[in-house]
Amino acid sequence: MTPSIPEKIYVAGHRGMVGSAIVRQLLAAGHAPSAIVTRTHAELDLTNQAAVRAFFEQARPTQVYLAAARVGGIHANNTYPADFIYDNLMIQANVIEAAFRQGVKKLLFLGSSCIYPKLAPQPMAENALLTGTLEPTNEPYAVAKIAGIKLCESYNRQYGASHGVDYRSVMPTNLYGPGDNYHPENSHVIPALIRRFHEAKANNAPEVVIWGSGTPRREFLFVDDMAAASVHVMNLPAETYAQHTQPMLSHINVGFGSDLNIADLAKTVAQTVGYTGQINQDATKPDGAPRKLMDSSRLQSLGWKAQVPLATGLALAYQDFLKHNG
Repeated sequence: MTPSIPEKIYVAGHRGMVGSAIVRQLLAAGHAPSAIVTRTHAELDLTNQAAVRAFFEQARPTQVYLAAARVGGIHANNTYPADFIYDNLMIQANVIEAAFRQGVKKLLFLGSSCIYPKLAPQPMAENALLTGTLEPTNEPYAVAKIAGIKLCESYNRQYGASHGVDYRSVMPTNLYGPGDNYHPENSHVIPALIRRFHEAKANNAPEVVIWGSGTPRREFLFVDDMAAASVHVMNLPAETYAQHTQPMLSHINVGFGSDLNIADLAKTVAQTVGYTGQINQDATKPDGAPRKLMDSSRLQSLGWKAQVPLATGLALAYQDFLKHNG
């Protein structure tokens, strides 16, 4: 009888918001800390193919969560498009190829909802991929993420039967929670609102002005829900995953399942922070897409749905903000 190989799970990007949540989820599920392999960027540059191959040969993981990426807001994507497409393509190609070379059978790639066309029908289902033009502001990042999906699918198609390769992809909606980026210039909407209302409360500001009309609708998912969904999808039996996907359309959306408008989001964040001043909209500022909601019915049919309501998640996010910025 062949002795079983001890489980070793490599979480790429463990210091990021999603990667750190996946580590928390794995520990909560009973995995020993010694079974979880991590490397900081200083220890391992994932854009360096030789270094990534050497790491896989040395660490010999049996599972990989690929949560590492170069990320940023609209300004960063517009200013550094070459860095965004190059770094993300290299990270994905190097990790997926090295995993295959080392005999890793199970890998989960984390993408983004920006893979879908700018004018995709709402809610956005998996089959909207590659049916239209992408949002121009983050097209390089989106193209890299689409390439990550296609890398996983291509390795499955070429090596699934012969080598047992089973590489899966999940596409999250807008995420928030512990470990988020609260930088005043390049944060996303929830951390930006948390910071603005916190500072307005501290300064007794009579009003906070929100960009746009407040009518666009957005969907938000607590990051620990995303981590739970990731582990759920990774652990699905191969037959179950195959029944709910197609070889060339194998990614799975991960969303909360409902959305709300930005004006209501702002009110909810203000309540969480304890800001009691006026909230006004500057309708001269751009709104962006009127709605971005993901169709997560495929994931729900696989037995998972979000657990953390927005109010609960915002309270936890604000606690995290205070811990690091209070």
